Amino acid sequence: MTETFTAMVIDAVDGKPKGSFQELSISSLPDYDVLVEIAYSTLNYKDGLAVSGKGRIARRMPMVGGIDIAGTVVESRSPDWQPGDKIIVNGWGLSETEWGGYGRYQRVKPEWLIRLPDAFSLQQAMAIGTAGYTAALCVDALEKWGTMRPGHGEVLVTGAAGGVGSVAIALLAALGHTVTASTGRPETHDYLAALGASGFIDRTALSEKGGPLQKERWIGGVDSVGSTTLVNALAQTVRGGAIAACGLAGGADLPGTVLPHILRSVALIGVDSVGAPIVQRLSAWARLARDLDTAKLDSMTTVEPMSNLPQLSEDILAGRIRGRIVIDVAR
Repeated sequence: MTETFTAMVIDAVDGKPKGSFQELSISSLPDYDVLVEIAYSTLNYKDGLAVSGKGRIARRMPMVGGIDIAGTVVESRSPDWQPGDKIIVNGWGLSETEWGGYGRYQRVKPEWLIRLPDAFSLQQAMAIGTAGYTAALCVDALEKWGTMRPGHGEVLVTGAAGGVGSVAIALLAALGHTVTASTGRPETHDYLAALGASGFIDRTALSEKGGPLQKERWIGGVDSVGSTTLVNALAQTVRGGAIAACGLAGGADLPGTVLPHILRSVALIGVDSVGAPIVQRLSAWARLARDLDTAKLDSMTTVEPMSNLPQLSEDILAGRIRGRIVIDVAR
C-alpha cells in the first residue's frame, strides 16, 4: 500500500471552486473506521459541476470529488467489515460534505457501506453507480405507490440517454412495462430501444409550456430533468398515476399548478438518493441484482481513466455523454 496517491481535489481558485489533481497521503484522509482501496468511481452530472467549477457542489474545501466508491476494505475498526470485503458507497454527502471516490484510497464510515452483490463486479457496480441506484429507488417508489401495472399504458422516462434514464428504461422494460423515452438526441434511439424503450418523444414536446391539465397518457414516470418537463409530465399523467422525480438537469423550478394533484390524484414522488435509509438502499440494490440485465448494463457503459476527468466533466454538462461512465481511479 503506497503512502501517497493522486486524487481529484476541489479547492478554491480565484475565490471559486475548481477541481485539480493533487497528491494526498493516507494519513491526510478523514479519521473514519474503514479504509477502502478504491477500484472505480463514476461520472455523474453533479461530478461534472464539481470538477469543472460550474456548480458549488463542495460545501467545504479542500474536497475530494466523486460521489461513488467501489472497492475493497483494507483496514477496519468496525466489527461489521473485514479486510477483503468488496463494498459500494453511494451518496452520504460524498464530494459535498465528505471526501469522495476520486482517489486510490478513502476512509469512510461503516454505516455508509453496502456489500457488493454477487451479481456484479466492482466495475459493474460503478456502471450502476448513484445514477442506476437512483433509478432503482424510483422504480421501487412507483411500485410502492401501487397503481402502475405492466400492460396498462405507457411509462415515461425523461433524460432517457443519461445514466438514470438508461437504467430506469432497462429496469422498467424487464418488469414488462411499455416504456417511452424522452430525449433530444435521435441518434440515441437505437441504443435506447436495445435497453427496452418501445417509443420516443422529443424532449422539446415536454420542455415547452403547456396547459395545467393535458391529455392523459402516462401511467407513471421517472423524471431526472425537472422544471417544465416535470410539470408537463404531471399534467399528462393518468388519474391516480405517479411521477418519481430525482433530478434537475432542466432546472430546479416547478412552474405548474396543483390541478393534476387535486383533480386527478396524480402523485409527485420525490426521490433522494444521497440520504436514503439503509432499508431503501438494500431494496434498490436487490432490485438491480434481480432485474438488471448485465448485458444491457455493459452496453451502456464506458470505462475512462481518472486523468480524463476534466474533459469528461465538460462533456457531461454539455449533454455529450451517453449512458454510464465508470472512472478507473488507478489510471
